[in-house]
Amino acid sequence: MLQHDEDISIQELPYQGPVCMSKRGLIILLVSDGLAVTLAWVAYYFLRVHSGFFQSTSVPDYLLPMATIGLYWMLIFWLFGLYRPWYAQSRLDELIVLAKAITVGVLVLFFLIFVDDTISREPGSSRLMISIYWLMLLLFTGGSRIVVRSLRRRMLIAGIGHKNTLIIGPPEKAAELYETVHQYPGLGFRFRGFVSTSEPLSTIAGLPCLGNLATLEEIIRSTSAEQIIITIASTEHEQLLDIIGRCAAFNVGIKIRPDLYDIISGQARTNQLYGIPLIEVTPQLMAPWEMFVKRSIDLIVSLTVLMVGAPMFLIIAIAQKLTSKGPVFYKQKRVGKDGTTFMIIKFRTMFTDAEQRSGPQWAQKDDPRVTPLGRFLRKSHLDEIPQVFNVLDGAMSIVGPRPERPFFVDQFVKEIPLYRRRLNVRPGITGWAQVKHTYDQSIEDVRTKLSYDLFYIENMSIRMDLKIILSTVYTMIAGKGHT
Repeated sequence: MLQHDEDISIQELPYQGPVCMSKRGLIILLVSDGLAVTLAWVAYYFLRVHSGFFQSTSVPDYLLPMATIGLYWMLIFWLFGLYRPWYAQSRLDELIVLAKAITVGVLVLFFLIFVDDTISREPGSSRLMISIYWLMLLLFTGGSRIVVRSLRRRMLIAGIGHKNTLIIGPPEKAAELYETVHQYPGLGFRFRGFVSTSEPLSTIAGLPCLGNLATLEEIIRSTSAEQIIITIASTEHEQLLDIIGRCAAFNVGIKIRPDLYDIISGQARTNQLYGIPLIEVTPQLMAPWEMFVKRSIDLIVSLTVLMVGAPMFLIIAIAQKLTSKGPVFYKQKRVGKDGTTFMIIKFRTMFTDAEQRSGPQWAQKDDPRVTPLGRFLRKSHLDEIPQVFNVLDGAMSIVGPRPERPFFVDQFVKEIPLYRRRLNVRPGITGWAQVKHTYDQSIEDVRTKLSYDLFYIENMSIRMDLKIILSTVYTMIAGKGHT
């Protein structure tokens, strides 16, 4: 971790447009799910109250439960990832996830309304009614999803809703891929051209050559590309990493021909549609429900630290004023998720204006710029505590890659392939790299920590976050931090 007091501003990172389900598509899906859930409720209510097949001592409310249950199912579907983009997934895959979501949601409802005065109190009757409701939900929502999927497929075939797409590779391979893929408009690609990795040609199979890798970022920006398909030889490891690293500056979908799977094993998943297999790089990192839990943990831990640590904040502030001149806290610009910048808040550990003459420097062991109190704060990690304010405002998470200064990010993205992948997630107060490695003192340290950060990003889970938090607490209590 680099420690600096002075803000050094450099050029901002390129704009990163989000790749997600279109607003129109999301609205259509929400409306169709809402109608399906409502129809399932109406059918269930009629069968339960008015059909005569089941005994009911009173007529329950109708509209309020229907509205409440509708919002409930929207939340359940969101937590199961049913409102995220589903590139090239079959309808069967979607129905399986939908069935899992409905099963879990119905089980939760069953335990919430196990004792319901409006239903016969015979256990067999309750189980039967909940089973009927489960079946109705599955039929109505499953049918609705199939209809929406079919309509969307027809729209894509008609050329509606296509995404701007670039092919990257040598001309012969780009031509082969284009001739295969462009026959299937249902894939949703609108090809704007190709980027050559060798000698550029003017056109291939009617597809224009837009340039080479030297101008890749400008081509992505000028064409408003949303999808990138890479087709290069499987032996070109370094070139593949370079291309993915350049594309990571933009939040675009990246897909690769399947013969490259051995290169990025563990970082990709294979999708197939119309018999055309493609490998999707950087897919959804965490399920929506895990993201929800992770954010909830961030808020709970941050608020707890603020309430419990308030007296310690005051003691540290007094000690700062008594032992060295300067402010108690310092703010510094750091690079966060998707390349956005924010001001990090920490307890000051260096003498005031420590870098005013030298400029940004690597951290050092026994750094002479650090105050005596600062050494204690670093060793105990207490200097990090004010960052809970950054967590509360959403710029950071408790666990994630450490946020770096724009000056060094600009340097690292030029020297280290895939460094920008760290920007796919919120930075954290602590992380896997912090648990496993020391401060960055050289470019090799950065490379080593990057491997830990990428491992964390590809294996993000609530379990791993809790493991990192516990390891960090142990380090703080044992005083094993680095000075």
